[in-house]
Amino acid sequence: MLLDKPRGLTSNAALQKVRWLFNAEKAGHTGTLDPLATGLLPLCFGDATKFAGELLGADKTYRAELRLGVTTDTGDAEGQVLKIRPVEVARDQLLEAMQCFRGEIDQIPPMYSALKRNGRPLYEYARAGIELEREARRITIYGLDLLDFTDDRVILDVDCSKGTYIRTLAVDLGERLGCGAHLTALRRTRIGAFKLTEAVALDMLEALDLTGRDRCLAPVDSLLCTLPEARLNSVEFSRVSHGQGIRWNSRAGEAWRLYGPEGTFLGLGRLSDDGWLIPRRLVSAQGK
Repeated sequence: MLLDKPRGLTSNAALQKVRWLFNAEKAGHTGTLDPLATGLLPLCFGDATKFAGELLGADKTYRAELRLGVTTDTGDAEGQVLKIRPVEVARDQLLEAMQCFRGEIDQIPPMYSALKRNGRPLYEYARAGIELEREARRITIYGLDLLDFTDDRVILDVDCSKGTYIRTLAVDLGERLGCGAHLTALRRTRIGAFKLTEAVALDMLEALDLTGRDRCLAPVDSLLCTLPEARLNSVEFSRVSHGQGIRWNSRAGEAWRLYGPEGTFLGLGRLSDDGWLIPRRLVSAQGK
């Protein structure tokens, strides 16, 4: 299901609340949002957790609010203020600076992140006052649009690749402008083909009865909606159900949604270099 995560909750706390509402034994989320952030958080239950990884590499869209002139140790409003500088930035200067962050860029991940070093997340080092060198990572900013600019307040829409830290983008933009900046609000509005307009708020979900909550659930194969569909005949369906490959005419490495002759969703397959469609992840027998 698609949850509109409220501000102040970790992604895992939001997941556990919804998991309890559905009495689900197995659950996971795709793409962590900081407690400061709100917006689209896809949650997976049961067999859907097998396919959650398909969203981890998806492009995302955010609405970000920045405050110019103030830098913090975390890059967002939850951190300690490090420096305050005057803001003497014209709109044309802001637009020119934004241009430097469009397309493929190198971005250094923040210390306050869940990336691990020697088995420990970077934020543990940061909280201990330890700064570690981090390698820059190549990301892509497909779109960076200015929605509002008033005094020291900037609102942007960011369309980006996986691995992009909007906090870091805010900090880097502020340094480009010479006044510094930090992130004050963040709302995720899209992951892959899923949009925030399709999501349900947590308080609304809590107010529904069990039947109403069930209506908020989408089928497992919706996670693979951007992949081509392979409709198998009965022989092919039997082979794939037992983990065996079948001959298929397509490009090597291409992933397919697998369905039986009656439209039953079977799972995910990928084409090998020698033309075999190999099942990679299948739903359980109960899910069929």
